[in-house]
Amino acid sequence: MNDSTISLPWLVIRQDDNGNRYRVGRYATRAEAQKIADSLDVRGHKQLYWVERIGQNGDVSRN
Repeated sequence: MNDSTISLPWLVIRQDDNGNRYRVGRYATRAEAQKIADSLDVRGHKQLYWVERIGQNGDVSRN
């Protein structure tokens, strides 16, 4: 399997103190993405982290 056939529909998003949003990474499962978001969140910084899913048509939904 090559990179073009791997599906990574789960995103971890970070929002900083100024409201800027950044994609931290893409993951195959929600559990994997949530684990990363949780591990970053417990560091105690003021940034917000959450998980979103990219739909088949490219839409993003927050979960």
